[in-house]
Amino acid sequence: MIKIILLGASGSIGKQTLDVMKKHRKDFMLTAFSVGQRTRCISSILKTFPEVKNICIKDKKKADAYQKRYPNINFYHGDEGLVELIKHDDGDMVVNALVGFVGFYPSVVTLECNKDLALANKESLVVGGEIVNKLLKTSKGKLYPIDSEHAAISKCLDVDSDNVEKIIITASGGAFRNLSRKELKDVKAIEALKHPTWTMGKKITIDSATMVNKCFEVIEAHYLFHYPKEKIGVILHKESRVHSMVKYKDGTYRADISKPDMRNPIKYAIYRKMTDFKTYVATDYHDFGPYSFNDFDYERYPVLKWADYVIDHKGIMGAVLNATNEVAVYAYLDDQIPFLLIEFLIEKMMLTTKNIKNPSVEQLIEADKNARKETRKMIEKWRNNQR
Repeated sequence: MIKIILLGASGSIGKQTLDVMKKHRKDFMLTAFSVGQRTRCISSILKTFPEVKNICIKDKKKADAYQKRYPNINFYHGDEGLVELIKHDDGDMVVNALVGFVGFYPSVVTLECNKDLALANKESLVVGGEIVNKLLKTSKGKLYPIDSEHAAISKCLDVDSDNVEKIIITASGGAFRNLSRKELKDVKAIEALKHPTWTMGKKITIDSATMVNKCFEVIEAHYLFHYPKEKIGVILHKESRVHSMVKYKDGTYRADISKPDMRNPIKYAIYRKMTDFKTYVATDYHDFGPYSFNDFDYERYPVLKWADYVIDHKGIMGAVLNATNEVAVYAYLDDQIPFLLIEFLIEKMMLTTKNIKNPSVEQLIEADKNARKETRKMIEKWRNNQR
C-alpha cells in the first residue's frame, strides 16, 4: 500500500486524485493533505479517508478552529505548513497538485526528504528544473509526471527509448484556437474559460488559451527527459486524444491515445508503473485515426518562443516567466487587463530582467517576488494610461 500526501486536494487534479484513490482503496492510504482556503471539503475527505493524520490550511485562524474540531489530527497553516506537512508525515509519495509558484518549494522538500514526487505542479520544473534534477541525483525519491503530455511521453519512452528523433507534445489550441490575432483583442476571461476538450482549473485554462501552458510543458519536457530543445516539438491536435508522442529515427511514431481525462496520467504516476496504455506504431501520425494534426503556428502563438529562451538561458528566467504570467493571468481573470497584454507583459519582463546563473532556492524566491512586483507596476501603469 502506498501512503499518499496530497497537496492541493480541493483543486481539479486533487479531486481527481481522490477519485482514483477511492476506487483503489486497497492500494492507497491518504495520510495527509492540504486544501488552501477551500476548507469545506475537509469533512467529506475525512469521511472517505479517516486514516488522515495531518492537514494544512492556508489561514491560521481556520487551522486553529479545525484543530479543536479534530483533536486527533495535526493542523498546519500557510506555505510554511506545506513544508512541515511533508517533513512530519510518514507518507511515501507526495502528489503535488498545487497551482503556481507555491508548489515549487514543496517539491524541493519532498525530494530532500527522500519521498517520491508525483508532479502536476508545472512551475516546479519551469522555475527550478536545474535544482530538482540535482536533487534527483542524490535523493532516494523519484519523480513521476502527472501532466497528460509528459505521462504520455514517459509511457512511450518506457516502451522504447532508443533511437529517438523527437518527442512531440500535442496542443489543443485552447478556447480561442479558431480566432485570428486581430480577433483576440477584446476576448473576455469568461470566454477563455470555455475550453473545447478539457475541464480544468481557471488558471491552466487561461494558460491553454495563451499557449503559456504549452510553453511550460516544453520546458518541463527538457528537464524531465533530458532532451535539447531541438528534439522537442509541438503540434496542434484539436481532439486532445493523442496526448503526446515520440518519433523514432526509423520514421515510426509511438503515441498514448485516450479520452481527455486526467485520471489516467494520475494513475500512471501514483501507481509508479504502466497502466491503461495502448501502443500505436505507424509511419506517419496521420495514420492514427480520424484525428486532425497541424503544424504549430508560432506567429499565432508567439509566447512559445520563451520556452527556448528559458532552456537556453536557464538561471532565474523560468521564475521570471512564471511569476509574470501568474500575475498577468489573475489580472486578466479579474478583467483588469486585456488578453493580449499577458503576452506583452511576459516579453517585457523577459527582455529587461538580468539573469542569475545557477541560482539558489532563495535567489529563485527573490526573483519571483521581484518579477511579481514589476509586473504589477506595469499593469498599474497601463491601467492609469487607459483612464
